Amino acid sequence: MGVLTAAQSVAALVVAARLARGRNRPPPLTGGSGDGAAEPISVVIPARDEEGRIGPCLAPLLADPAVREVVVVDDRSRDGTARLAARSGATVVTGTEAPPGWVGKQWALRQGVAAAAGPVVVLLDADTRPKAGLCTVLAELLDAWDLVSAGPRFATGGGVEQALHASLLTTLVYRFGPIGPAATSPGRLLVNGQCMAFRKAAIVEADAFGRVRRHLTDDVALGRLLARDGWKVAFVDAGALLEVDMHTSAADVWCQWGRSIALRDVSTPGRLAGDLAVVWLTAALPVLRLTAGRPKPLDLVLLGQRLLLTAALRGSYREPGLGLLLSPLLDPVAAMRLTLSALRPGRTWRGRAYGRAAAGLAGRRDRRAPPARSAGR
Repeated sequence: MGVLTAAQSVAALVVAARLARGRNRPPPLTGGSGDGAAEPISVVIPARDEEGRIGPCLAPLLADPAVREVVVVDDRSRDGTARLAARSGATVVTGTEAPPGWVGKQWALRQGVAAAAGPVVVLLDADTRPKAGLCTVLAELLDAWDLVSAGPRFATGGGVEQALHASLLTTLVYRFGPIGPAATSPGRLLVNGQCMAFRKAAIVEADAFGRVRRHLTDDVALGRLLARDGWKVAFVDAGALLEVDMHTSAADVWCQWGRSIALRDVSTPGRLAGDLAVVWLTAALPVLRLTAGRPKPLDLVLLGQRLLLTAALRGSYREPGLGLLLSPLLDPVAAMRLTLSALRPGRTWRGRAYGRAAAGLAGRRDRRAPPARSAGR
């Protein structure tokens, strides 16, 4: 057995073990108990130049009786984001310029959470499309968890965009497993910053946003930091209650999602190298060999596994189509984008540029972190 074949065999076993965790996956969220939220809920939305997208996010939240307030942090927008939010009925917080050493979104989130009046806070991005019951069920989950993150259903604009998006999504599943089952360790935990819920008092006491202030991959950094502190962190499937329209084209998927898909600033060099190897050996290599007309038996097994995952991903898209079906053909492209993200991570976002420290490798624990504790009530 050659070295490459042996390495591919090991990688295939790793991916199979991760996918097998999906057997313990809890069912997707479908709504709350119907009794309404037991505690007041504040929704906080950081927004920078979101005039064209924030309206469909605000409307259902402002009509939800479980939501006591919607706080929009206008992160120094250059368009009419603040005016639109105010006209819609949201409370608008005029964000200040981030202090040195802060990435803009974390600074906006800290300001928004500080302004929130409710004991329960739900964070949403402006491009999300929440449905009735989302905030209630997230608040109910806080009886068992300290931080809850929700995975959405994706809206994609065309076949190529959907194919590339699904292929990049597959790299996350191959590296970390499916949504739902608990992570094997804090260092393998994923959360989705587009939708998170927690209790305000606990997040403020932990100085959570201050401790991840330099991270561009702020959501994963936050979840892993709090898990190391002893918080119970859940990542749930909320596709029936939450949709997100993240991108405008396949090129936008490549540039925007691709800039951070490697999670370089929250991954150690060893784990990052291992993740790259797993994706190249189990996703990209079988397609390349099939295209060349020289697939090996293990390649065919891996291609079959990939097709099964493609079928499982149908529920992750609002309108699954031909793009999803053909997404395995773009796995070598996704592996290349993952590699570029690891080697040359993006350091710009929404017109702001950040230094190397914001995109640096993991391993520098914040010295101000408190000792391990439970965020329990």
